[in-house]
Amino acid sequence: MGAMARNIETFIGCDADYDEAQMVLFGAPFDSTTSFRPGARFGPSAIRHESFGLETYSPYQEKDLSDVSVFDSGDLELCFGLAESAVSDIENRTAFILNDDKLPILIGGEHLVTLGSVRAAIRHYPSMHIIHFDAHADLRDHYLGAKLSHACVMRRCQELVGDGKIHQFCIRSGDRKEFEFAKEHTDMHLFSFEGLEELVEELKESYTPVYLSIDLDCLDPSVFPGTGTPEAGGVTFMELLRAIRKVCELQVVGADINELAPMLDASGVSTATACKVLRELILALNKE
Repeated sequence: MGAMARNIETFIGCDADYDEAQMVLFGAPFDSTTSFRPGARFGPSAIRHESFGLETYSPYQEKDLSDVSVFDSGDLELCFGLAESAVSDIENRTAFILNDDKLPILIGGEHLVTLGSVRAAIRHYPSMHIIHFDAHADLRDHYLGAKLSHACVMRRCQELVGDGKIHQFCIRSGDRKEFEFAKEHTDMHLFSFEGLEELVEELKESYTPVYLSIDLDCLDPSVFPGTGTPEAGGVTFMELLRAIRKVCELQVVGADINELAPMLDASGVSTATACKVLRELILALNKE
């Protein structure tokens, strides 16, 4: 496969050529295992389209997207009826980007899309840890018999990276067995980002590669109602931005944002929020 062609409509400021890009955006418009309200498949295209309501400049970080080389390859064409096929296609795209020594940034879609990127990233970085922001534990072994579900994504990731390498923050929902599993196998922090600074300092000392997965429903529904499974008691927008910047002090080797369902918030505020989170994530990942 040669260099990819730039998408016609790109996220604002992300219009570099593939060969020169440091980071590569791609969308995974998949929501076929959604357990409550569907619509996340429309998240990637909505984020691109509405990004033009943003400035490329961030006053939070005093950085500008015009100073970062980001290529936007558009959305993958995924099979909605076969979860494994969709996950495999995401894995292949992530592997292609990593093989070219570029940083993959995935836009979901439901949270299952993360598994594809993690499968590719763990082959490149066998000692990789995952930092996971979410309202939900996502640690079920299966959901109604399905092993591939957004409710199971971190359980499948744990099987790849091993015990103690998934660090979960803002978690406030799950069944009892998920929380029991977390006590034995993951590093779970309930309700907030408490403990994140200490974790970052620990991982920084060991030069540990990290994959960052942001389920936007970690945000409180008053801030971000446009998601399939809203959970009261979430974090604020500013708390999320601070947490993203803190994690990006580490060697981040891949990242995603997911679970925007734009039609579930007719005001458009949730989409605008997702756009701003993505802008801040890209800028925080840029170390130059």
